[in-house]
Amino acid sequence: MQPIPITAVPLSLQGFIATVSAGFPSPAADHSQKRIDLNDHLIRNKEATFLFRVRGDSMTGIGIYDGDTLLVDRSLEPRHNAIVLAVLNNEFTVKRLYRRGGVVKLLSENPIYPPIQIKQGEELSVWGVVTFNLHKLY
Repeated sequence: MQPIPITAVPLSLQGFIATVSAGFPSPAADHSQKRIDLNDHLIRNKEATFLFRVRGDSMTGIGIYDGDTLLVDRSLEPRHNAIVLAVLNNEFTVKRLYRRGGVVKLLSENPIYPPIQIKQGEELSVWGVVTFNLHKLY
């Protein structure tokens, strides 16, 4: 698993500036069109943001599936309960960070995987914070 740097080329899509109902459809909505650069919406810090492809099913409980692409920002401070890309004993893994009272764990979002308690002598570093999941629907 290696990071893929973000290129500087803007990715513009035609967009509609309107909200869309996920419940009952709205009978009338004003629709205006404008170009949207996805970089402006998905990336806070271009130099520190990378793409990673997910392998495995340990995070399916929060909608991260095998084959999804994660945007990971290295400039963000990893906080308790954040989804992070961690390096544990020289291997990348995506997990929820638990950090309370001197206890550090990596938590899966799939009940078949137990929490990973970081023990003395193990090497853990948080490589970056996951900011978006690009999940294909169709």
